[in-house]
Amino acid sequence: MYSKLFLLAFIILAFASPMFAQSANQGGGTVLTGGFSMAIASGLCALGQGKAIAGVAEGIARNPGAGAVIRGFGLLGLIFIESLALYTLVIIFVKG
Repeated sequence: MYSKLFLLAFIILAFASPMFAQSANQGGGTVLTGGFSMAIASGLCALGQGKAIAGVAEGIARNPGAGAVIRGFGLLGLIFIESLALYTLVIIFVKG
């Protein structure tokens, strides 16, 4: 598992290294980096939301009497997870 994470981190850093070579007066690459950041944020949101829904469904299945409370906290968790993608989108538009 750690080897896959290390490989993923290495690939991300390898793609990010050309950005560090740009000088301050060149404004290129904002669309490409914005697209990558939005793709990463959306992918992580999808994974988080999937795990959250699975946890909520399992919690309601184990204790149906607390279904309303679990559902409420599940929705609150989904709102916080989705805010990651929305904040990324706002940062892309503010920076661009």
